[in-house]
Amino acid sequence: MQKTDFIKSVSERTGVSQKETKQVIDAALDVIAEQLKGGEKVTLTGFGTFEVRQRQEREGVNPQTRQKITIPATMTPGFSASSTLKEMVKGEK
Repeated sequence: MQKTDFIKSVSERTGVSQKETKQVIDAALDVIAEQLKGGEKVTLTGFGTFEVRQRQEREGVNPQTRQKITIPATMTPGFSASSTLKEMVKGEK
């Protein structure tokens, strides 16, 4: 499902126009991104938690030259599904 499909589906379920639905979804995603950028966690009860995770520095290999390189430590966004969401997905299969 692409973002436009998601917006259309939410719009149909709520009876709100697609334009308004897009504004709300974009605002919600912006809030999540801003909180993650500030190092905060965002927990949506019954859905999951978005958080920033620290990736350690590690050794890698340049596939073109086969030369060993050091990949620097970095921060990356992560998502942990709630047990409720996991059960919903598990029950559907």
